Parts: sequence; structure tokens; C-alpha cells
Amino acid sequence: MRILVISDTHRRLENLERLLQEIGHIDMLIHLGDVEGQELIIQDMVQCPFYVIAGNNDYFSVLPREMELEIQGKKVLLTHGHRYLVSQGTERVKEEAIARRMDIVMFGHSHKPVIDIDQEVTAVSPGSLSYPRQNGRKPSYLIVQVDDRGNFHYQIHYMEEV
Repeated sequence: MRILVISDTHRRLENLERLLQEIGHIDMLIHLGDVEGQELIIQDMVQCPFYVIAGNNDYFSVLPREMELEIQGKKVLLTHGHRYLVSQGTERVKEEAIARRMDIVMFGHSHKPVIDIDQEVTAVSPGSLSYPRQNGRKPSYLIVQVDDRGNFHYQIHYMEEV
């Protein structure tokens, strides 16, 4: 299973359009918030299950603020992360995930990619496709590969400027 995880597109979908043309087959798309009303457009862009939650800039949205999924036997919490101060680190969001007995927590908001794996919980963030904030400021996304044994493998990818 191949999952594309994105966040913080903020109404700018040109990088996502290009990415979807280049990336090949995906089995699932997860958007971790700040979609700003573009969720139906994104849903029309993909031919796979699509999960999206609201971020702090999704004012008046009817999207869920958080979501719990089960993916290949793992419990996954989707959250934008602003309520857990993820811009300051992963500690609080990981504590919440552990309290809910989650295996993985995926978050956005910081616009910086993160892969934080420990024995209790894995915390990942794809960064931002539209407004990256990490060193080098390249748009980023996360690919999650689930192998035949149910092991999850995480890889951050960066887009080159056109």
C-alpha cells in the first residue's frame, strides 16, 4: 500500500497537480488541514480513498477537526496539530496519541517535515506543498509505504522548483 500524505496547501494546488502527474499510483491520499475549501477539487483529482481534516485556517469548515483511522492494522490519528503546539515539537501531539492508544499520529501546521519514531508512537508531518518553512524551503510531502508484512516505511520527498 502506498499513501501520499500532504498538508498546508492553502488554496494553492499547482504543486499537488504536478505531483500527482509525476508520482504514479497511490492507494490513499491524506490531507492534514489548511485546505481552505479546496477539498472537493482535490477529491476530483485522485482515484483513491481521500481523507481530509480541517486546519486552523479552514474557517467555518464542516471538515472534522481530527480523525482516527485504521490502516493495515495500525491505529492512526490525523490532526492538524496547532492545538498540540507542534511548531514547538512533537511531545504534546505524541502524548495525545499515546493517551488515545494510537500507533501513529500524522500532523501538519508547522510547514516542516518530521519523522519521529519511537517505541510508543510514530509522529510524522509532510511539511507543506505550498509554503515550506524548513531549511531550503522546498515543497515537501510524505510517502508511507506499507509492506506485505504490515510494516510502515516513511519517506519525506522534496519537489524541485519548476
